[in-house]
Amino acid sequence: MNDAAGAAPIVTSVPWYREPTKDQWLAWVAGWLGWTLDAFDFTMFLLIMVPISKEFGVPLTAVAFVLSVTLWLRLVGAVGSGWLADRIGRKTPLMISILLYSVCNFAAGFAPTFGVLFFFRGLLGLGMGGEWPAGAALAMESWPARSRGFMSGILQGSWSLGFLLASLVYGLLFNVIGWRGMLWLGILPAFAIVFVRYFVKEPEVWAQNRQTQNVENRQVRVPLLKIFKPEVLGNTLTACWWMISGFIVYYSINALFATHLQKDLGLSPALVATPVALANGIAFLAMGFWGHLADRIGRRWSMIIPACFAIIVTPIYLLTHDLTLIIVGFAVQGFFGQAIYGQNPAYLAERFPTEVRATAGAFVYHIGSFCAGFIPLILTFIASHYNVGFGISMLIGTIFGAVNFIFALLVGPETKGKVLDPDLVLA
Repeated sequence: MNDAAGAAPIVTSVPWYREPTKDQWLAWVAGWLGWTLDAFDFTMFLLIMVPISKEFGVPLTAVAFVLSVTLWLRLVGAVGSGWLADRIGRKTPLMISILLYSVCNFAAGFAPTFGVLFFFRGLLGLGMGGEWPAGAALAMESWPARSRGFMSGILQGSWSLGFLLASLVYGLLFNVIGWRGMLWLGILPAFAIVFVRYFVKEPEVWAQNRQTQNVENRQVRVPLLKIFKPEVLGNTLTACWWMISGFIVYYSINALFATHLQKDLGLSPALVATPVALANGIAFLAMGFWGHLADRIGRRWSMIIPACFAIIVTPIYLLTHDLTLIIVGFAVQGFFGQAIYGQNPAYLAERFPTEVRATAGAFVYHIGSFCAGFIPLILTFIASHYNVGFGISMLIGTIFGAVNFIFALLVGPETKGKVLDPDLVLA
């Protein structure tokens, strides 16, 4: 794998946003669209766990288990999609994944029993897991190195836009359409498939790499095994540590925050939606800010710095019943703890060569999701069994995850300015 020694020359004669071609912009938009709508479909469930528990008469831990299964199945969908993306291209698995998570969310809204809802929301994990590796590889491979960190931040930060949209729908429409209506709205992302199918091209770097495999008869048929070769094993393991820690932070902050406000504090849907919407709007802007910084000070420090501040901010909104402090504190956390993920697309793309990029990104990203799938269960157990409330359990999870996140990045490589070339490295 080439190092930063192969850094791309910095283009300064034109503004950064004019450097990409039309096809590069369209490829990035495709990745952005799939990711934002993926977030909308997934995160709405975080806001309706309590009413689902009440309607079906099941414990909240059972509903939290649905969330965990969804996260676990993301790994299966991601590895399958990553393998397909490395073999036949980025577009097809992206379209398949968008269709799958949209249809599953829609079907879950009709569930007559908790078991049926469990099935479709679990199955949704296959689709949402498949979207990220195909969409991230498509977007990052197509984008110039000069501003890749910034656009990585905007891309990853758009998860917060999807969460923001879900929280707005919850706050404005929940009392009218209920939790079923929210899930029915999940069919809307399926229309993005038309855009991907007719307007997006495969990245040139992937096409050249695939051609070289065929010409030299060096096909990489099982890319997942290649990322465990001795020469890249350390890189793979530290990337997994980084991603697991990041997901622990994310779900400690977000998975049960709405439940905390509903169960511990008894807030209305509008009041629950307020800090969630505000924090996610700020997180989107913050990931752009830290992404801009990543193109200057490096990928690692643009994630380490906000993770350090996240540790300081967490007690402010979790150890109080003051609504103003909760809203302000959670909003500030949007700038720090919820913005540490902005370099996920760029940093993962830059750590692995083209012939295994989608598969490696899929495995590393979703092994984090799989492991963090236990977090909602663990935090719910701590809150209920020890009768300490969700605030304390989320505080423990956030700090533990953030500390590990920082150390994992300190031992990882710096990749700022790396050229994503079509050379065969692990074939």
